[in-house]
Amino acid sequence: MPVFNKILVANRGEIAVRIIRACRELGISTVAVFSQADRAALHVRLADEAYEIGPAPAAESYLRIEKILDVARKSGAQAIHPGYGFLSENAAFAAACAQAGIKFIGPTGAAMEKMGSKTRARQAMQSAGIPFVPGSTRGLTREEAVRVAAEVGYPIMLKAAAGGGGKGMRLVRDARELASSYDAASSEALRAFGNGEVYLERLIERPRHIEIQVLADEHGHCVHLGERECSLQRRHQKVVEEAPSAIVDSDLRRRLGETAVRVAQAAGYTNAGTIEFLVDAQRDFYFLEMNTRLQVEHPVTELVTGFDLVQLQIHIAAGGELPFSQQDIQLRGHAIECRIYAEDPENNFFPSPGSITRLLAPSGPGIREDTGVYQGWNVPLEYDPLLSKLVAWAPTRELAIARLQRALDEYFIGGIRSNIALFRRILADAGFRRADFDTGYLDRMLAAAESSTPDAESSLVAALAAAVFAANGSNGAARSPMVPVPDSGWKKIAREESLRES
Repeated sequence: MPVFNKILVANRGEIAVRIIRACRELGISTVAVFSQADRAALHVRLADEAYEIGPAPAAESYLRIEKILDVARKSGAQAIHPGYGFLSENAAFAAACAQAGIKFIGPTGAAMEKMGSKTRARQAMQSAGIPFVPGSTRGLTREEAVRVAAEVGYPIMLKAAAGGGGKGMRLVRDARELASSYDAASSEALRAFGNGEVYLERLIERPRHIEIQVLADEHGHCVHLGERECSLQRRHQKVVEEAPSAIVDSDLRRRLGETAVRVAQAAGYTNAGTIEFLVDAQRDFYFLEMNTRLQVEHPVTELVTGFDLVQLQIHIAAGGELPFSQQDIQLRGHAIECRIYAEDPENNFFPSPGSITRLLAPSGPGIREDTGVYQGWNVPLEYDPLLSKLVAWAPTRELAIARLQRALDEYFIGGIRSNIALFRRILADAGFRRADFDTGYLDRMLAAAESSTPDAESSLVAALAAAVFAANGSNGAARSPMVPVPDSGWKKIAREESLRES
């Protein structure tokens, strides 16, 4: 079995740091690549070697296959881990690695080609007898979309065949909206993916988004590691993930898992992958898509299974067999992950680049933080604004929520805006605490908050003020309206940061 002495990490940010740490535990040297904007990045500091590959724009650095392969040759790296995003689902990159005699830590280019296109994946699932959401199995012209939509029945979703992350996606309620929505979806898909192909599927009202983690070695063994609940999304992008799902019982888990394994086997898939499903109110499920890479939310699966998915990816890529069978996999406890972004929820979630002037990271029982930043780091504008992933594990979902709330209260990022306060709202929400939500839940929650009028807020403030006055002035004596409370260190730091920025 081949052994990797050196692995190149073709990524940046928290996932590059995550891979470097996994390699270090295995005694494998690491090679980082970086753009000019990332010269001082954390993954560059942690790697054994680091090479600049171009200017800040990803198209001139992290997406340049020939530059990355050139670094691999120069450094003597025997394998490349692509992380997620960038080139992680690029079949041409996987094929170029194979041609260069460098192991791509992921599936083959052929499997990626089959499952990377949403339409080709639907065709493959149709042949394999896997249930999927009714709709087209190939890209459609606008005229074809009109005909197929009438056959499938409104409402429908238009989706980019090469898409992901909510790009190239449009909800169409009736035929009057179809033409303009089709043009918008196709145009957005072309800009985002260089491919304007659009297909459609029937809208499943208020579904749960449940995904299954699979692992397949190169010796024909394939297992699943249970499910992740990914229904809390903003504009089709995941915000909070957890494992296991509160709505999935042992029977549904078995059926989802067995179907996911069939999907992977039908694709001739190897290494780590994720099969995504929609689950309706009757708990019927439909194949949605396959992600042919490591997922952002993989830590929640690691915490409830006890397996290191990155190290298993490396083990499989090195020719190793899976070290366990399906019967060996047990889910223990509950894990919840929050994606911490440099963005401003009060300003339409606009990115918030800039210098991190103060950073206080949470810790304590059951808390894990996967991060790619440090105090003094300048968050660039050119890339996805993900700063870290904050994850809590506990024996029960209720305690996991409590631990995550405590950790969020400990978390402080100064100098830039972040979405930490949004997670405090989500975790305090009654629907979330009951696990009573669907893929549109967070959008509805945020819309309801935005629709609250200043008059209503003013009335509430006035009522509270009146109540305080009545309580404190009922005996006619002058009283202090509030009992003095000692300053906390967190408030003091926040004041220092506001003074620094003013």
